[in-house]
Amino acid sequence: MIYVVPNQTDPIRQGDIFIGLPRIEISLSNIVIAGENGERIAKWEELASQTDPINIIVPVRSVSAIVATQDCDASRSRDITLCEIREFRDVERKSKDTTSPKKWKNILTQHARINQKWFYLPPNEQIGFSEKMAVDFLVTIRVPREDLENTRSLRRGRLNDIADEHFRERIGEFFRRYPYDEWYALDNREMAAYTREYPDTNPFPWQKNPNGLNCDPT
Repeated sequence: MIYVVPNQTDPIRQGDIFIGLPRIEISLSNIVIAGENGERIAKWEELASQTDPINIIVPVRSVSAIVATQDCDASRSRDITLCEIREFRDVERKSKDTTSPKKWKNILTQHARINQKWFYLPPNEQIGFSEKMAVDFLVTIRVPREDLENTRSLRRGRLNDIADEHFRERIGEFFRRYPYDEWYALDNREMAAYTREYPDTNPFPWQKNPNGLNCDPT
């Protein structure tokens, strides 16, 4: 498919896929501090002014991730940034109930052009993907470069030249995109249809106007 398998000694590059990297989960309102007298709970705002290191207990889980750092930086930077890889259905909600090849084709081509928040990765048992997967650009992981170089046994593959070029462009598009709420110009009926598909969306005040016009009541 779109993958190649590098030698274990090859330098780390953008598009390298790692299986089993740690992702730390942390809550700023529930910090578990480990001290000589046991554990205690604190909020981060109580600790933020401290300059000395603090030993805390955090949950960690194993995830798949892809190197987002550019090649030149991946060879010398102190840290390397990766984006988490998750099952495609979890990243793109439109695919939740998709089964037919035609519908998959539409999502993986048309929606791939529209939705800049993910990058599609097809299944491949050698890489470790039994399902359709997606790079979630919203979730990043920072790993010390030397540590990652010493853990190249977890690198299962990398994107081939065509996919890597596309991946590089998608990262650029994501981080330079203009952020806006795409539904702001819908009238109240169009907004009602939109919220049925995306129930977590909050309409703007003018979209609640019963006459259906895009007029700000204020």
